[in-house]
Amino acid sequence: MKDIITEKAYAKINISLDITGRRDDGYHDMVMVMQTVSICDDIKISLNDSGIIRAYSNLRFIPGDERNLAVRAAMRYLDEIGETVPGLRIDMKKDIPVGAGMGGGSSDAAAVIRGMNKLFDDRLSADELQKLAEDVGSDTAFCVKGGTALAEGRGEILTELPAFPDCFFVVCKPDFSISTPELFKKIDASPLRRHPDTAGILNALNEGNLREICRRMYNVFEDVDDRRMRTVTDIKNRLMDFGTLGSIMTGTGSAVFGIFDDEKKANLAMESLKQEYRFCYVAKPVKKLL
Repeated sequence: MKDIITEKAYAKINISLDITGRRDDGYHDMVMVMQTVSICDDIKISLNDSGIIRAYSNLRFIPGDERNLAVRAAMRYLDEIGETVPGLRIDMKKDIPVGAGMGGGSSDAAAVIRGMNKLFDDRLSADELQKLAEDVGSDTAFCVKGGTALAEGRGEILTELPAFPDCFFVVCKPDFSISTPELFKKIDASPLRRHPDTAGILNALNEGNLREICRRMYNVFEDVDDRRMRTVTDIKNRLMDFGTLGSIMTGTGSAVFGIFDDEKKANLAMESLKQEYRFCYVAKPVKKLL
C-alpha cells in the first residue's frame, strides 16, 4: 500500500440539460449529456497518524470535515473495503470555480475515490467505484469515470457515449453563483418552453459532427425568470461575436461556455471576457478516466 497519492479532479460541463418530470421522492428526472473538461483541481491524499480524516484547501471557506464531499468519499471507500487508517489528509488545490455548475465538489470526491483505490492497490473495479460514487452524489458517479456520457434519473444512470470531438471550450463564470434549490423551485413554478434535442446530440456524437452537436445544445434552466440570466445571455452573445459554434450555461450555473473549432478564436474570446470576468478559461475535452 502506498503512503501518498496525487490525482487530478477534472471539471464537468453539461452539453445539454433537460428535466422530464418530478419524482415522488422530491427529486427531478433529468436527461443530460455530460462532458469532462481539462480544468481541474489537484488532489493529494496522504496517510498520517492524526487519528482523523480531514481535507485542507487553498480556499479558506471550504470545510475540512464531513461536510466536505471529499472527506465523505474517503470514508465511504474505507467502509466499502472494510479497512481503517490511522489518519488521512486530503490536500485540495482548487482551480475549478465554486458555484459554477461545473461539479467542483463532485469532481474532488471522485478524484478521492480514484486515489483511495490506488492507495489500496486497486481493490475495487471501475464499475464498483462508480457504484460507490453514487452514494456520495449523483454528479460524483459521472465524475469518477468521466469522459462523455448520457446521464438520466437524478444523474446517476449513466450510459457511456463516443468521445467528444476535438475542440476548445471557452468557459466563463460571472462573479455570482446561483442557488440550485432556488432554480428548481422556479422551474417547477412555470412550464418549460423548450427542450434540448438530446437524440440529435447523440446522433451527432456518433458521427463525430461537432457543428451538429453545437446546434442542438440547450439548458432548460436558462428559461428561468431570473435577472441573472441577463448576464448569462450577455456572455453567450460575446462568445458568438468571436465565432463560437454554440454556447450554453452549464448545470444550474453560473458558468457559461462556448465551443470553438479554432484555438486562436477561443483564446481571443477568453482574453476579451477576462477583461470583465475573473474566471475565464480555455479547456479541452477529456476522455474517460477509468
